[in-house]
Amino acid sequence: MEGKKRIYLTAELILRYLTGDEELENLIIFKNTGYQFISSDQSLYEALGSVKNKKNFDITKLVKLIEVTNIVSFKMAMNTDRKILSFERVNELRDKSEKQSVEKNRIN
Repeated sequence: MEGKKRIYLTAELILRYLTGDEELENLIIFKNTGYQFISSDQSLYEALGSVKNKKNFDITKLVKLIEVTNIVSFKMAMNTDRKILSFERVNELRDKSEKQSVEKNRIN
């Protein structure tokens, strides 16, 4: 994993990816060998719970995301219980997912 750029996938970025953001799709599906993706189970939970159109949800994108992402336990990393997803948080994630940049989340 040395030499790879690390990107933390927030709930907002995961939601963008799951809802068809072309930049993120290219990065995660085709260019994943140059990056180390990291996220938490909390972020994944929040993003999945915030998907608007669940009927057209592409499960293969979720499988690919899980394949290339190191998902850590929020509870173990933060030493606190995961938070319940509220309607307010869903709306916040949906708003933020439209605005957030991938570049902002680079760790290296």
